[in-house]
Amino acid sequence: MRTYFLTFLLSFFVALSLAAQPKHEIRATWLTVLGGMDWPQQKATSTEGIRKQKQELCDILDRLKEANFNTVLLQTRVRGNLIYPSSIETFPEALTGKTGRNPGYDPLAFAIEECHKRGMELHAWIVAIPVGNVRQVRLLGKNSVVQKQRKLCKLYRGTWYLDPGNPKTKEYLSDIVEEITTRYDIDGIHLDYIRYPEQAEKFPDNDTYRLYGKGKDKKTWRRDNITTIVRSIHDAVKSRKPWVKVSSSPVGKYASTTRYSSKGWDAFHAVHQDAKGWLEEGIHDILFPMMYFKDNDFYPFALDWKEGDNNRWIVPGLGIYFLSPKEKDWPLEEIARQIHFIREEGLGGQAYFRNRFLLDNVKGIYNEVKNGFYATPALVPPMTWADSIAPATPQAPVFQITDEQKLHLAWEEVKDTDGQPVVYHLYGSSVYPVDITRADHLIRTSIKGNEVTLDNWEKNRYFAVTAADRYGNESAPLALNEPAPTDIPLLNEGDWLYLPSIADAESILICTTAGKVVFQAPYQPRIDISHIGKGFYKVCIPTPSEKPKTIGHIIK
Repeated sequence: MRTYFLTFLLSFFVALSLAAQPKHEIRATWLTVLGGMDWPQQKATSTEGIRKQKQELCDILDRLKEANFNTVLLQTRVRGNLIYPSSIETFPEALTGKTGRNPGYDPLAFAIEECHKRGMELHAWIVAIPVGNVRQVRLLGKNSVVQKQRKLCKLYRGTWYLDPGNPKTKEYLSDIVEEITTRYDIDGIHLDYIRYPEQAEKFPDNDTYRLYGKGKDKKTWRRDNITTIVRSIHDAVKSRKPWVKVSSSPVGKYASTTRYSSKGWDAFHAVHQDAKGWLEEGIHDILFPMMYFKDNDFYPFALDWKEGDNNRWIVPGLGIYFLSPKEKDWPLEEIARQIHFIREEGLGGQAYFRNRFLLDNVKGIYNEVKNGFYATPALVPPMTWADSIAPATPQAPVFQITDEQKLHLAWEEVKDTDGQPVVYHLYGSSVYPVDITRADHLIRTSIKGNEVTLDNWEKNRYFAVTAADRYGNESAPLALNEPAPTDIPLLNEGDWLYLPSIADAESILICTTAGKVVFQAPYQPRIDISHIGKGFYKVCIPTPSEKPKTIGHIIK
């Protein structure tokens, strides 16, 4: 009886997910580099090691793409070190097995390129305030910020931290973010641990408070310190690339609500994060609150975040690692309920911690999202508060079926209103015109370039393309093909073609789109087409002239 009930619940949630597929939704995963927890397992210590490390990442991204994810939060600053060749900090141990060793390629540049090939965004995940435990800092040696700028750092409970109260901390972190934003084609800067540590009241910053407190009470001063850092980072990003999204992952509960207690663990009071204030001030585009809770520790606090979103995006972080029997052994339906709730309440999407638990399919979570909640692609919503002007509609459609029965589509490139390049979204449908509001009509997203070739396209009959700018604004669609004036809807069920009644029609021709006749038969209501290969064909009737008259098309 228990097994039956569980099966019923899962079927219920799958049915709900399939019934409500949004076109716009952030679907993100945290990809952890620290200790190679998510990536990499293979060390880049040779040419073959570099190849395997790259392939490992490509395999991860392929599986995320298969499940229609659109955002990767890649850990870029790990613990006082960076995964790209930086002038500020050195490389982490995870890439090569040795702290400071160059992996022989640029992992961040490679990851961005591979994400964009798959139509996914990459946000550089920055672990902000911690700079490593005693061992990690020792391994960093002279490359550690603890050695370079000792006055910026505090040792607390066995871990070194940047001191948020020192004004130079915001400069240090802003310099890192500026370096990343300037050098790389990132889609977002994602701040993690942008807060004071646990048991913050004991953090050893009395000296800094005496210097910079300016008469504020200590808790207010600390919150202002964190907000000042966030503001500085925001400005460093937006002054260079205003389309790059700024986000963070605050503690999962902002504060106690009128009905539900945060149980002493919240962003505002416990660790001095005023994340709602960042949305209100406009120095954040997205919040990914770490909502690794269940039941009434999740739902009321998700609504609380939503109520203070200032029309920005709240994307709850889901603690899928708790599905593991080695953690809290949550049932799968707990996460399914949370996803359904997020959609029902109109939040911005979901993020999953961590990627390995997702791709290991713990309790079937990967299958659940791939085949259910994320059965169709979704676009990242547009940043309308930053820019709401869509690019021009593409022009000059090209619709060609190749000799190999592949479909080649092309169009003229367009530029955004500010001269920036655009990407293109491709839609397909069996009905004309293609309805681009439907998620199930999305075929390809974020195409770079003005052409695409499709192998398996026969389930669609009509195609359309839109242009989208870096803010996500989407143009009106260009129809890549249209019904001909004589295009009668024809039906074929497997090996049988059904024809309407046409006066004076004596025979029927089936031709390739290039006009080559592949079949001819007397005109009758039902015709056996079992011997015709798979493809897209014109159905014609002979005329006194040399050119047959097309009456419709079929897909076999």
